[in-house]
Amino acid sequence: MERRKGWLTSGAFARLCGTTKETLRHYKNVGLLRPAHQGENGYFYYDAGQFYDFYAVTIFRQTGTSLEEIRRCLEGQDPAGTLALLREQRERLEAERKKLAQMEFVLSGAIRSLELGTAPDLTPRIAWFPKEYLLAIPVEDLEAAMPPGAGEEEMLIAVLERYRALCSQYGLETSHQLGAIHRPEETAGPGTISHLYTRIQEPAGCPYCLEKPAGNYLCLCCRGRWDISQGYAVLSQHVQREGLETAGSVYACDLAGFILNGVEKNAVSMISVLIAPRGR
Repeated sequence: MERRKGWLTSGAFARLCGTTKETLRHYKNVGLLRPAHQGENGYFYYDAGQFYDFYAVTIFRQTGTSLEEIRRCLEGQDPAGTLALLREQRERLEAERKKLAQMEFVLSGAIRSLELGTAPDLTPRIAWFPKEYLLAIPVEDLEAAMPPGAGEEEMLIAVLERYRALCSQYGLETSHQLGAIHRPEETAGPGTISHLYTRIQEPAGCPYCLEKPAGNYLCLCCRGRWDISQGYAVLSQHVQREGLETAGSVYACDLAGFILNGVEKNAVSMISVLIAPRGR
């Protein structure tokens, strides 16, 4: 008798499992999944029930488990050992998921920033901005930690070190894209900064986290210059000329420096302020 009812050739079993005969041959050679039967003709056959063995191997492989670990687990049939291995792989996958989520957060933010940065220089426009979470450090806190006469480079170092410490303490993920918050009544530029900030994925209970609300923002880009004071003046003139009412703080952020090199001709910054609804 060449084969019995319910026996599957390697080709048929491969189709059932959505894999290839080469993969089955490899698993057989390494002792991971051997065919259940050998016919009188010398050919090997699988049982339909071995589909679940293959499924288990696939799950383990997708979590990065080595073939040797899988073989030991399947041969031992030890529920406690299997549970421990699955928990270990789940922790590893969770760490990988967080890493991928951080990469997606950074890449999506970089793409949006560079897209916003294609707007014409010093040209006010209204655009919808989604809600964002900011890790915002009061300037007073930073100045208190700085030695007298500290320069911009020392301030930047202090800001980055403070961000890193807070992210580590509260488990935050940041894009390291820098920005500044200005008090609503003071929009003249650097001398009126209340906070320095970077974007984060979620607040996670950190007392330095602020929420930038979603809404229609009046914004403009300043291209090819470090000094964006002219941008503040243009924005203020536009608000007065159009009779707009603004709400909340003014935000200034770097759109390109955190991802491109620090050459002034590549500099792109954006100033934005929330527009209050008409008739509020």
